[in-house]
Amino acid sequence: MTDLLSALNIAASELTLAVGGMALLLLGAFIGDRSARLISILSVALLIGAAAVAAHAPLGQAFNGAYVSDSLAVYAKVAIYLASAVAVVLGGGWMQRARIARFEFPILIVLASVGMGMMASSGDLISLYVGIELHSLALYVLAAFHRDDLKASEAGLKYFVLGALSSGLLLYGASLVYGFTGSMRFEDIAAVASADPGPGLIFGLVFLICGLAFKVSAAPFHMWTPDVYEGAPTPVVALFATAPKLAAMVLIARALDEGFGGIHDQWAQVLVLISLMSFAVGAFGGLAQQNLQRLLAYSSIANIGYALLGITAGTEAGVQAMLMFMTLYVIDQFGFFAILLSLSRGGRPIRTIADLAGLKRDKPLTAIALTVLCLSVLGMPPFSGFWGKYYVFGAAAEAGYWQVAAAGLVASVVAAFYYLRIIKLMWFDPPLEGAVEADPAPVEARTIALASAAFAFPLVIIGLTWLEPLTRIAAGGFGTTG
Repeated sequence: MTDLLSALNIAASELTLAVGGMALLLLGAFIGDRSARLISILSVALLIGAAAVAAHAPLGQAFNGAYVSDSLAVYAKVAIYLASAVAVVLGGGWMQRARIARFEFPILIVLASVGMGMMASSGDLISLYVGIELHSLALYVLAAFHRDDLKASEAGLKYFVLGALSSGLLLYGASLVYGFTGSMRFEDIAAVASADPGPGLIFGLVFLICGLAFKVSAAPFHMWTPDVYEGAPTPVVALFATAPKLAAMVLIARALDEGFGGIHDQWAQVLVLISLMSFAVGAFGGLAQQNLQRLLAYSSIANIGYALLGITAGTEAGVQAMLMFMTLYVIDQFGFFAILLSLSRGGRPIRTIADLAGLKRDKPLTAIALTVLCLSVLGMPPFSGFWGKYYVFGAAAEAGYWQVAAAGLVASVVAAFYYLRIIKLMWFDPPLEGAVEADPAPVEARTIALASAAFAFPLVIIGLTWLEPLTRIAAGGFGTTG
């Protein structure tokens, strides 16, 4: 009994979200859809509370090593829960305006956050799979949340089918790893991998990486991303682009470094290939896009390639670089999607790049914010995106992968074209013929957009002074549970 209480204390953040999510579900079932706003507010409070619990919960291992709470997991969970809370805020107002508000929306995000927390704390292959499926099942429903919209239904179906395929690859790889090591725990797998990494184990590891690459939409496992980004409701896509990506990247770092650290040279080759393909697909694929959400999908593919460079390094500095990059990336992405949610003309959402022409006339402050975010994501110094790339490219070069880092720089130059095109349209092109004046922006979307842009520059200069030590502590305590 004492061991169970100790384990539940270590896993207090997930327990808080699970119990709170069930309570909110019962509340919504009794009151109905008119409780959507109330449940959204309570969900935000629950997620912020869970982040506080995660920050103060004891470190250690629970459930026979299946659950690990170390400084990396704590950092990741605080960031994940806060990002999920922002997604609830963005989505609540949009759902009300679109007249599809349902109390299930914030609850699904809460339940997805339970899975994402499990991913960050996975200590074996079973908890890894449970965490992935728990968050994925909620995301499948969210992708098709707008039931009357054909594109949303199509996005949900594509995401579900390809997600099932990735789960199959993941399970096949996990079964091979278990078969050749005799254990599900990362610690035991690491011991076998270091002593005798046979071809069967390597084969299983490759399948495991492929399944995880689907979850972060890294090329060549990215095929679901543009269609889902275009079809799913915009606030749902804002969630897809942020918290789940961070959770999956931490999971990849944990699985590879803790389970297969002794054969780093083997899996680093696979990650290098995935990174290079992600650079190419993201940079060149984005050049042909006209839809803003599809453009952000290709941008995310390229950026995941950059983040994978940090893990490829296989060093403490590499893990820190990945955390820095993903944290700054999440903030930038929320800014982009908040701007998309704040822009409409005559009640019609702005969804194409051409619609941004002449934005400086109607929304000069929004145009400034979008300009800052574009310069940040393309990696222009001294904006926040530059610092993220500085860390991952530096970690990769230090570990001997300078050629891959150089390829990432080239991809950044190519991708700069579509960000600079957006800036040029906003500031130098006249509005489209017949375009009406932009509608007033919703308060929550405008606030988040301006806050993200302000952080991208100039607040990032101050932010780095606390973010850099926090990520160093998280990476330094990786695997340390006491």
